[in-house]
Amino acid sequence: MKRFSVLFECLILYLMYQFSVQFISSILSSYKQVLKWKDQYGGTILNQLRRLGASLDWSREAFTMDEQRSKAVTEAFVRLHKEGLIYRDYRLVNWDCTLRTAISDIEVDHIDLKEETMLKVPGYANEVQFGVLISFAYPLEEGLGEIVVATTRIETMLGDTAIAVHPEDKRYKHLHGRYAVHPFNGRKLKIICDAELVDPTFGTGAVKITPAHDPNDFEVGKRHNLDFINIFTDDGKINSNGGAQFEGMPRFTARVAVIEALKEKGLYKDTKKNEMSLGVCSRTNDVVEPMIKPQWFVNCNSMAKAGLDAVRSKKIEIIPQQYEQDWYRWLENIRDWCVSRQLWWGHRVPAWYVTLEDDQDKNLGSDNNRWIVARNESDANLEAQKKYPGKKLWLDQDPDVLDTWFSSGLFPLTVLGWPSDTADLRAFYPTSVLETGLDILFFWVARMVMMGLQLGGNVPFEKVYLHPMIRDAHGRKMSKSLGNVVDPLEVINGMSLEGLLKRLEEGNLDPNELIIAKEGKKKDFPDGIAECGTDALRFALIAYTSQSDRINLDIKRVVGYRQWCNKLWNAIRFAMGKLGDHYTPPATVDVSRMPPICKWILSVLNKAIGKTVTSLEAYKFSDATSTIYSWWQYQLCDVFIEAIKPYFFSDSQEFESARAASRDTLWICLETGLRLLHPFMPYVTEELWQRLPQPKDSCRKDSIMISEYPSLVKEWTNDRLENEMDIVLDAVNRIRSLKPPTDSNERRHAFALCRGQEIAATIQCYQSLIVSLSSVSHLKILTENDETPADCATAVVNKDLSVYLQLQGALNTDAEREKLRKKKDEIQKLQHALTQKIDASGYREKAPQNVQEEDMRKLTALLEQLEVISEAEKKLDAKIGNN
Repeated sequence: MKRFSVLFECLILYLMYQFSVQFISSILSSYKQVLKWKDQYGGTILNQLRRLGASLDWSREAFTMDEQRSKAVTEAFVRLHKEGLIYRDYRLVNWDCTLRTAISDIEVDHIDLKEETMLKVPGYANEVQFGVLISFAYPLEEGLGEIVVATTRIETMLGDTAIAVHPEDKRYKHLHGRYAVHPFNGRKLKIICDAELVDPTFGTGAVKITPAHDPNDFEVGKRHNLDFINIFTDDGKINSNGGAQFEGMPRFTARVAVIEALKEKGLYKDTKKNEMSLGVCSRTNDVVEPMIKPQWFVNCNSMAKAGLDAVRSKKIEIIPQQYEQDWYRWLENIRDWCVSRQLWWGHRVPAWYVTLEDDQDKNLGSDNNRWIVARNESDANLEAQKKYPGKKLWLDQDPDVLDTWFSSGLFPLTVLGWPSDTADLRAFYPTSVLETGLDILFFWVARMVMMGLQLGGNVPFEKVYLHPMIRDAHGRKMSKSLGNVVDPLEVINGMSLEGLLKRLEEGNLDPNELIIAKEGKKKDFPDGIAECGTDALRFALIAYTSQSDRINLDIKRVVGYRQWCNKLWNAIRFAMGKLGDHYTPPATVDVSRMPPICKWILSVLNKAIGKTVTSLEAYKFSDATSTIYSWWQYQLCDVFIEAIKPYFFSDSQEFESARAASRDTLWICLETGLRLLHPFMPYVTEELWQRLPQPKDSCRKDSIMISEYPSLVKEWTNDRLENEMDIVLDAVNRIRSLKPPTDSNERRHAFALCRGQEIAATIQCYQSLIVSLSSVSHLKILTENDETPADCATAVVNKDLSVYLQLQGALNTDAEREKLRKKKDEIQKLQHALTQKIDASGYREKAPQNVQEEDMRKLTALLEQLEVISEAEKKLDAKIGNN
């Protein structure tokens, strides 16, 4: 039980963390407010903050990371660098102009645009146009005319250094090696031939090349030795390289200005709708800008191959299995990982830059070969003295910090003491199961696997369980601006609509977002959120895991489980009343001497135990909750407790043996059922379990949590009895369905038409149970030779059994005919599907013999049921004719 409880604690804690993460975003919103102040007050406040940060730069060491974790991060970086897997280079990176830092590929979300779209971009008052292709012309030198190119990012033309054409394109043969002239700065743009990039059938067949701001152009620039001209500042403004006309403009403001300037020069051609994929930062929603920056990178090729092999060889199992294909697709196409970040807080890059006294350029990082990676400054200084003997030098540590996923990727190692060779590391690495959200399969899981294999020599864990992501009831991502975010504490404790709206007002939404958020709250929670408690929320979240990629959380379902908790209390209250104050459970029970209903409930309990344990071990948690809920609700409460009530309503000695057996069985069911349910609902089960009497001289555990989890009891299994009860309960449900809704409490006569001695014997055995559960006054058993009484509603249970309910003038023949028609249609559909399966090509050759026999048995049963329904229709028509 402890193993399952720990696993569920991880699952629920992670889901509730994701559930609550919107509150953390207030920090980001505060940062956005600083940016608004910057725009409003000309940067004065932000400059003051920067000066304050500079004055506190010395305090970085005062707020150090955990020493052991920091030591491990440094060790990992040094080892990977020595193995040639970490290097520093000028490369094109994903730059976030809001955060002013590089971000990794998997931190970029891609929005597919089908047409012209106006989008809100952080830092801009007006929406920005995307999803268009803008054509313009570059004038050619020596009066040769012009060449037309097209782009979705017109502002980047300020950094163009060439124009590419296909070498076989006859339209441009005469321009090979010639130059175009930049209209704003006079820069000469060489016309180059590149068959790898240019498709002569697309557009004009000429492509502008901006090596510093486009991944494809970057590769062209390297192939043709072009200039790489960066035109953006770190916060996304045009720098001096973009020309005095546009310098200082935000990039999307410059986009409009460039178009207007081209129009003035007569070089603008047109704007067309264009499908495109727009990259935005997953944290800030800012449009990602490709920019050349000196950064630290991890070469992932060999580590990714090891990660692929680990999953293919089943050393690591990903659950649900469908995500294995995502794993393969990502690792097979992995690119080098940019691990440096231009942020203030984090694990600082353990690299020092060597500046020599006689250097002409003393700027940090100006020479990429001057970096020394070491565990500390002392080691770096020794290395520098060896590398530059006799030189006067000084060291400056790289101010950049490492991507948080670099340190997170070491988690399975560092928690066990790595890089030290600890007893914990030897005993517990690799670990068994990782439970996490599917959204960080690559952010975190893949990095842990690559790091674990490279540095730990083995996979970090054997199984990865990925839980779904929580959405609202409509399937939308939870967003504060939509007002659909739900705090789990609001579900546990409940909150009025007024309280929900007040919490929105206490947040930091802007006025327009606040209006939208309030409307969303009013629509989704017009009466507020009812108090549900921890157990109901926990059970609901686990039950929802059947939705493998997302949880569309409907609070009404959580409320339903809260009501079910009440039913558990009522079941225990009933039991305590029937067990009595002096009841002592027996140490053992003789199942063979019990009434059939007691044997049955223990048998189905045994089956529920087996299915629950199997589901838990297969990580099919939703199946486990469904099994437990069904047993408690539909078998224990709806059937068993109702069935044994007559034993306690009479003091007759005739029922004394049945009463005693029922008490013992009821206690077994409740005690075992609570232990079965405990990992899913720990609080209510603990409370109820403590109230149950314990067997005499038993070694009672102090808590249900440390009790043994239920296991199969061979003596309880009774398949024959279960099959009989299935028929009985089916008959009960059919009789109940025949009752008119207007007088459902009236007890009427019922009849069971049995076709064969075996079914008649079964109904005879459970006759009193059927009467009790179906709330009829009497049940008469008929054979095929008996006449069915008049004014009866009919229902077919199976080919051997039909049930009738006497309505005594309340019979609605049209309604009865409609019931029979619907049942007939349902069976005919099943028959048609099964016939198609049997008649399919290759069925008789490929299907196993036992499957073919079972299909024929099902088909025969369906045909027999159709005959029974046809006979019932005839009898109904005859009754109508007689009337």
